[in-house]
Amino acid sequence: MKYKNLFSLKNKVSVVTGAAGILGNEFSIALAEYGSHIALIDIDQNSLDKIARMLSKRYGIKSKGYVCDVSNEKSVKHTVIKIEKDIGKIDILLNNAATKTDSLEEFFMPLEKYDLNTWKKIMEVNLDGMYIVAKEIGSRMAKRKKGSIVQTSSIYSSLMAPDQRIYKGSKYLGTSINTPAAYSVSKAGIVGLTLHLASYWGKNKVRVNTLSPGGVFSGQNNKFKENYSKRVPLNRMADKEELIGAMLYLASDASSYVTGQNIFVDGGLSAW
Repeated sequence: MKYKNLFSLKNKVSVVTGAAGILGNEFSIALAEYGSHIALIDIDQNSLDKIARMLSKRYGIKSKGYVCDVSNEKSVKHTVIKIEKDIGKIDILLNNAATKTDSLEEFFMPLEKYDLNTWKKIMEVNLDGMYIVAKEIGSRMAKRKKGSIVQTSSIYSSLMAPDQRIYKGSKYLGTSINTPAAYSVSKAGIVGLTLHLASYWGKNKVRVNTLSPGGVFSGQNNKFKENYSKRVPLNRMADKEELIGAMLYLASDASSYVTGQNIFVDGGLSAW
């Protein structure tokens, strides 16, 4: 056996939700480089079209963007039908979409002032959307008796709570930040969903795993980087590219006997 072929995704069809985001964009590039055709799902058509053109031109694969509200079941069903008609039957799902809502100030409000509507908006995308997409695509995989689903969670989920001390003086894109309870709860729900689906669809040869990143640099100020890095054995935040190896492992046949697992890419933070 040529073991490097275990990672090959040639002629497979992958769906990436949240594809225009920081991680989703990088995940899509990596999947295409390994030979997969890519269906990109997000809410910004211009960004999706730009990414799809780049992937098709650079890697010679089929790629197309689809505007879809993952929290809307009808929208998801319609989009999945279009994807399988345009590109082919889906082999891999990177269930990655998440939201900070339309207002960073509302998203980062302290718990005592947190608006219930903001909480609900986060849950609708981060958890409801994750379930709806997994249900629609995973059911199709189960009927064909093959498929891999990778769901993006966080270290701040069922494993640990955020260390409130690191947020003093910390900002993201100029806004004072924390990790809201709604974020932690929604990400914990993803881990539970993964476990349930892995056991439910195991007999159908559909694998479901969670990828849980630690802090990824994406616009935080130096104070946050300094505070967070002190908590990490590797003494720094992650670069987005450093999540790719674990993602490819879970998406590909290299992990053919792995399901129901939560892989942490956190620089060792969870070791403490």
